[in-house]
Amino acid sequence: MYIVAIAWLFITLMMAITEKSAVAGVLTFVFYGLAPCALLLWLMGTPHRRRSRAKAATAAQPSVGHEQAEQGDRTHTESDQQDLKQ
Repeated sequence: MYIVAIAWLFITLMMAITEKSAVAGVLTFVFYGLAPCALLLWLMGTPHRRRSRAKAATAAQPSVGHEQAEQGDRTHTESDQQDLKQ
């Protein structure tokens, strides 16, 4: 993906160099090369950013599997013991 972006920036740079004035060259490079390329890279990177954010969120949460299992077992055993006493 990056090789395509680099090639596109190179082509637009060559186009900008051939413009008649420096202002036209800068505007050509920015609006025809840099801005679309930045937008494309940002849009293509969205799934990666979403996965990274989700991974960081799951890593930040404490593991509650063992605690939930213990609490679940306690509630069931208390009701089971009450049933045995009757």
